[in-house]
Amino acid sequence: MVEADVLLCGEEEGNGEPIMAHPPETKSDNTLQAWLNEIVNTKKGIKLDFKSLAAVKPSMMLLEGIKLHLRRPVWINADILPGPNGSNAVVDAKRFLDTVTSFCPDVTLSLGWTTGWQPQQCNKGYSWAMVKEMAQICDALTQPVTFPVRAALVRPSKSELVWLLQKSNRYSLTVWTGRHDKYSIEDLLYLRENFDKSRVYYDILEPQNSEFRKAIGIEV
Repeated sequence: MVEADVLLCGEEEGNGEPIMAHPPETKSDNTLQAWLNEIVNTKKGIKLDFKSLAAVKPSMMLLEGIKLHLRRPVWINADILPGPNGSNAVVDAKRFLDTVTSFCPDVTLSLGWTTGWQPQQCNKGYSWAMVKEMAQICDALTQPVTFPVRAALVRPSKSELVWLLQKSNRYSLTVWTGRHDKYSIEDLLYLRENFDKSRVYYDILEPQNSEFRKAIGIEV
């Protein structure tokens, strides 16, 4: 899949068009419209990542215009709840979900928690309160939902995340990593051994990605 971080150009003024930019960068010459025009000619799935609500509706309007031409899955991502060590603002869950599902009811929803990771500290995992609040939000949904979870925080959260996945066969995990996070290949193998392999996706950086693939017998 190809991932894109989407902001609204001129967001503070309440107008503008969706652009490709990852905070703290807020300006870009690469518009979402141009990017979608290129992607529609490929066989790649897409994941649109939103850090604020302002860009969601205009982006869904663009996506609605081409969705019949897309040949692969579409994931729409936002952090809708505060999570372990999270300090960034969350995207309003109800307004986000109402907007996305009204335009594109068949997408996969990628719903996460804001998180942080600190070296030389005890970084707590996802608590029962966090996963139960997410389960309550997702209970009324009919779409597939994947929960992005930070690799360095998953192992201490095994019981909570296993419970969450058991709430619906529509649910999956997407394991991702921060650039400076400390975690081991053994942590990833632990996840593979303790969760349904068919319901866990990986979005991890090199060199751990290649090392992990090698450890599970996939040629790299």
